[in-house]
Amino acid sequence: MPGNLEIAVLYEPSDNTTPPTDSSGRVRHKERRRTRTRRRWHGPERRQKIDREHVAEALRANGYEVSMYELSDESALLGLAKSKVDLILNMVEAYAGDDSLEAHVAAFLDLLELRYTGADPQALFLAQDKALAKKVFDFHGIRTPRFASVYRGKLDHVDDLEFPLIVKPASEDGSVGIDAGAVVRNLRELMERASMIQEKFDCAALIEEFIEGREIYVGIIGNDKPVALPVVEMDLSKLPDDMPKIAGTEVKWEKGSAAYEATRSAAAKGLGEDVMRRLQDTALQVYSALKLRDYGRVDMRLTPEGRIYVIEANPNPWLAPEAELAIAAGLAGRSYVELIGQIVELALARYAA
Repeated sequence: MPGNLEIAVLYEPSDNTTPPTDSSGRVRHKERRRTRTRRRWHGPERRQKIDREHVAEALRANGYEVSMYELSDESALLGLAKSKVDLILNMVEAYAGDDSLEAHVAAFLDLLELRYTGADPQALFLAQDKALAKKVFDFHGIRTPRFASVYRGKLDHVDDLEFPLIVKPASEDGSVGIDAGAVVRNLRELMERASMIQEKFDCAALIEEFIEGREIYVGIIGNDKPVALPVVEMDLSKLPDDMPKIAGTEVKWEKGSAAYEATRSAAAKGLGEDVMRRLQDTALQVYSALKLRDYGRVDMRLTPEGRIYVIEANPNPWLAPEAELAIAAGLAGRSYVELIGQIVELALARYAA
């Protein structure tokens, strides 16, 4: 029972809508700006400023005392050592605007022996390094697109690849660095795109075989016996004919564009029970392989022939009421308040074990 338990909602001040660049045009990190107006939901990781407010309201509706803690600077980070709350609901995606430090925040919470929701540092590191995560998938026999990873002329991994390919940053999310030009169909386009990714994002370029198919998301809730939620799909079928069917920046960030207006996330339709079960089973395998906990989301492609390819896993996915996880929870009969309450209960149970 909630009783007098106090939960702090921990968040960073970035508003998460556009990645800033330095004077050379290089993206330093993912610090997207959140807009202050409410927008309809189009896809995963499309953030709004008010997501933490929805979470706080849901926590209060569950009977918890709630405080808000902004991780604004080093002083705020060190101030966590004085925290006396019963649990931290971790919504942090970066520190000092640098999303590569997301896992470090969780590690700091561990050092302070503070209890928090969501993934631990190991899972956050694994999921953020997409090339490493794909190697883990391969080890566990989980189908993922064949790929190569290259940085400054050094190949970290290379499969035998066939065009078309999709080229993206190896350590970004939210479709940062992915647009209509990400899908390449010849060697010249590949070399130009890989060079641009390395220069602009200062990270390895992840080169994958492009999988034609449906964009599928499966949310997972739980720890010892995690449960896969109903399947959600982003419908890309109405994208302009000259655009590849991918959930790129045009779909997620360019409000008012034809791509933005043509896409929706909703319950996946027209899938047989066997396909649904295989998608959910695959998501559970990924959740276990990357050691996610409490909640997460797995992004996949489903081909017309029924083959499933895992694209990536998302620890601590967006918790707004219009996000895929909440959509899936609703399809399973859980209200938004119940979803947030269950995440808290799962975290508390872990620490009580």
